[in-house]
Amino acid sequence: MLLTGCIAQARQARLLAEDTGHFSMIRALHLADVITELNGFCGVMSIFSSMRYCLGDPSDFKNLWAALAFMPFGLFFDFMDGKVARWRKKASLMGQELDSLADLISFGVSPAACVFAMGARTPLDHLFLTFFVLCGLSRLARFNVTVAALPKDATGKSKYFEGTPIPTTLGIVALMAYWVSQGWVLENIPFGAVAVGSLLEFHPVVSIFVVHGCLMVSKTIHIPKP
Repeated sequence: MLLTGCIAQARQARLLAEDTGHFSMIRALHLADVITELNGFCGVMSIFSSMRYCLGDPSDFKNLWAALAFMPFGLFFDFMDGKVARWRKKASLMGQELDSLADLISFGVSPAACVFAMGARTPLDHLFLTFFVLCGLSRLARFNVTVAALPKDATGKSKYFEGTPIPTTLGIVALMAYWVSQGWVLENIPFGAVAVGSLLEFHPVVSIFVVHGCLMVSKTIHIPKP
C-alpha cells in the first residue's frame, strides 16, 4: 500500500509540474480530491446563503437555514474523502492541502459569516470572529506541518488530534440552529449586546467562538482519532 501511494504521489507531482494544457491540473486530481472540493463547495454556498439573508427580509429565515445546513454536508464530504483515498489506495500530494483549505472555509469562515448574519455585526464582533477564523487557520497549518511527527497507529494514521479539530465547530452550528428555530436573531440574539452605542459594543455570543478558537490552537489537548 505504501509503494502504491508513493507511485501515485510521484505521478501527481509529474502532472502538476507539467506546463502544457490549460486544464492540465484537473488530470492530477484523484477522486478523493474531488470529494474534498465538494466540502469547499458546501462552505462557499453556506457563506453565500448568509449573505443572501443579510440582503433579504430579516423575518425570512430560509437563507439562514440553508447556511446552517450546508455545513454538516461539508462534514460528510470531509469524512468521505479520507475513506475514498484509503479505499482506492491513492495518496495525494494535494489532498492534505485541499482538505485543510476546504475545512477552513466550511468550518471556519462559514460559521463566522453565519453568526454575523444572525446579528453579531459590530466592529468588535468582527475582531473576535476574525480571531476565531485565524485560530482555525493556524491550527490547520500546524497540523500540515506536524502531522508527520505525530504518533501513528498500525495503519499509519495519527493517533490523536492536537487541539480540537476545526469540524467540532459544528457544535456551535447546532446551537445557532436552535437559536434560529426560536427566532433569536438580530435584536433578539441571545445575551443581547454589551456597551451599546460605544466603540466597545459587542455581542457576548461571539465569546463562544473565541473560546473555541483557543481550544483549536492548544498544544496540550490531545483528542484520540476515531
